[in-house]
Formats: sequence, C-alpha cells, structure tokens
Amino acid sequence: MKTLWTPWRIEHVQGLAAKPRHCLFEPEGHEKQDKEQLLLFRNATVVVLLNRFPYSNGHLLVAPCRHVACITELSPAEAADLTLMVQRATAILRRRLSPQGFNIGCNIGAPAGAGIADHLHYHIVPRWQDDHNFITVIAELRTIPEHLLATFDRLGPDFLAISST
Repeated sequence: MKTLWTPWRIEHVQGLAAKPRHCLFEPEGHEKQDKEQLLLFRNATVVVLLNRFPYSNGHLLVAPCRHVACITELSPAEAADLTLMVQRATAILRRRLSPQGFNIGCNIGAPAGAGIADHLHYHIVPRWQDDHNFITVIAELRTIPEHLLATFDRLGPDFLAISST
C-alpha cells in the first residue's frame, strides 16, 4: 500500500487555519468565471473552482450553488446537474492535462474528512504515475508543476464553452 502524506493540511484539519469571509463555494459576484477567485464555472446550480491548496495540478472542487451539507438534501435536478458537471470537468481535465487517472469523491461530515462540512463538494484530483514522490514525505513539500493561474488559463476556455443551462 502506498501512503500520500499531507502534513501541510494539519492547521486546516485542526481548525487553526484562517476562516474565509464567506463560503468558499458561494463566490462573490455573478460572473460565470472569475480568475481572482479561481472560479472556473458558475451557473444557476453548480460551481467549479480550482483548489487553492491542491493535492496535484488541476485539483478541482465542484459544488452545488445551494448551501447544503449532504447529497441527500439535493433535489433530483440538482443531483443530476452536479453529477453532469463532475463528468464534464473530468473530461476537460483529461483533455487539457492528460492525467493517467483520477481520485473523485466527496467527504460528508467533519468526521469523514470534510474540511468545509456545511457545503457539499466533490474533489476531482488528476493523478499521474508516481506524481507524489519522496519529497512530500521527507520535506513536507508539494510538487505542483504548474502555477495555479496558468492552470486556470488552460482550463478556463473549456469551462466558458459549457452552456449556462
């Protein structure tokens, strides 16, 4: 078994990290895309954000616009839109970043590992063979090969091309 150590997240896990002014998954404004907020896509039901603290290059967060904590609180239409966006986002990542695999999932509730437990969200983490090597374990460093804003620029046009409905 391989282990992915993420010691840089301990402040977040222990609740010591600075709290944002508003819910991360409810970005200010009404724009479909906002680079400053790392918002790749927004419509009436879902948002897609680049993770500011990624496990790997292209780590996305996909959430319903409505503030709910659990998938059981979504309407059938919201659940369908959220799942469709996870599919679309995965296809965009595959096309633009050429990962060899993905970790896709959500953590429901703080005991399950949800850092923001009151707003449901999915993580889409692109993966490459041996993408996290010894440097993470011995030096507590992440090796993200591309700047977040460069990744935003590579993914942004594909998300803008998605219909808002």
